[in-house]
Amino acid sequence: MSEVWQSRLGAVRSIIFDLDGTLVDSAPDLHAAANRLLADMGREPLSLDTVAGFVGNGVGKLVRRCLEATGGVYDLDEAVALFNEHYAWAPADLTLVYEGVPELLKHLADLGFSLGVCTNKPRGFAVTILTKLGLLPFFSDVTGGDSIGRLKPDSAMLLHCMEQLGSDRHSTLYIGDSEVDNETALRAEVPLALFANGYRKSPLADFSTVLIFEHHSELMQFSAFQRVATP
Repeated sequence: MSEVWQSRLGAVRSIIFDLDGTLVDSAPDLHAAANRLLADMGREPLSLDTVAGFVGNGVGKLVRRCLEATGGVYDLDEAVALFNEHYAWAPADLTLVYEGVPELLKHLADLGFSLGVCTNKPRGFAVTILTKLGLLPFFSDVTGGDSIGRLKPDSAMLLHCMEQLGSDRHSTLYIGDSEVDNETALRAEVPLALFANGYRKSPLADFSTVLIFEHHSELMQFSAFQRVATP
C-alpha cells in the first residue's frame, strides 16, 4: 500500500459497509425467493450462481434479470411486489454472516469508529437481516435502496450515510465487494476496501481500491484499525 493510502486510512473515523456479498452471503435467500416467484409464474427455476450474479443493483433489477433469463419481462411491478412478499417471508433463513465479520465489527466499535451500512436492498429488509443475524447494534445508520429514492452507484446514497454518521470524504472508508461498490466509491471520492470473495464479476485488477482482502480478520491487522478513532 502506498504512503498516500496509508495516510488516507489514518484519517478514517467512519467505516461504511455494503451488505450483500460484503457482510453477509444473502444469495441463498434471494435465490429461494426468486425461484418461488418464478414457480408462481409457471417458469423454470434458476441456479444459485445465476441469481447471485444478478445481485447488486436493487430488487427491481434482480427481478428483471430473473424474468429476462426465463422467458421475458412482463408485469414487472407486479413481479417485484410478489418477489418482495416471498422475500419478506424468509429474508434471513439461509443467509450467513461471513466468517470474521462479528469480530471485526466489535473490534472497530470498541476503538470508537462510527459504522454504517449502505445497501441497495430496501432498508426494511436490511434492518431485519442485520437484526436476525445479531449485527444491527454495531451500526449507527442503515441507508437502504429506498431511503432517498436513489440507488448505488449514485454517490448520493453513500453521501447520505456519511452525513448520518457525521463524517465526510476525508474521514470515511467504504467497504464493498462489487463493481457497483467500486463505481459508488469513485463517484463519492471515498476510498474503497474490496472484499474479494463477494459477488464481483470482474478481475481484481479492474477495481480502484485502497486494499483488497479475502477474510475480514485481515482488516484488523492494519495499523489504521488498531488505534482509537479520535474526532
